[in-house]
Amino acid sequence: MSFVIARRAVVVAALSLVSAGLASAPALAHGPSRQKVVEKIEIDAPADKVWAIVGNFQDMSWLPPVAKTEGAGGNDVGAKRTLTLKDGGKIEESVTKYDAAAKSIAYKIDNVDVKVLPVNNYAATITVKDVGGKSEVEWKGAFYRGFMNNDPPPELSDEAALKAVTDVYKAGLTALKAKAEGK
Repeated sequence: MSFVIARRAVVVAALSLVSAGLASAPALAHGPSRQKVVEKIEIDAPADKVWAIVGNFQDMSWLPPVAKTEGAGGNDVGAKRTLTLKDGGKIEESVTKYDAAAKSIAYKIDNVDVKVLPVNNYAATITVKDVGGKSEVEWKGAFYRGFMNNDPPPELSDEAALKAVTDVYKAGLTALKAKAEGK
């Protein structure tokens, strides 16, 4: 009988080790997680006026880091634009959804050097809502950090990606407010 008990103990111990090893394997293989940023601003201007600014995919002159926008396709799904930044960086983007009635435009980054913006698989939506004659603009994005493997360098980490996107959104919304309000 002691042989049976000893054998069961060995089997239970072996199964415990295997189970523990399998449970930790996904944690070791985990890469980056999808990050999200949502920024909102209230603008003392009618929604139609604000939409006329942000709803034109071919014009990002309201975004402070942008020196030039070149593109084709207008606001149609699949339309393309290349943003040339004041520091010389370039970002290539395309429209994924456009709804003028809902004052909403969704787009994605097709190509960007992570030194320009430390993100991968970036997609965003800008929506303008009427709030009693004023506007509420929401800019939300989802993306992965610039380094897609484990142990990213600090400049390509989740924190770096979140900070970069948050900074762009805040600066952009502040500039949009000033432009729409005529300040």
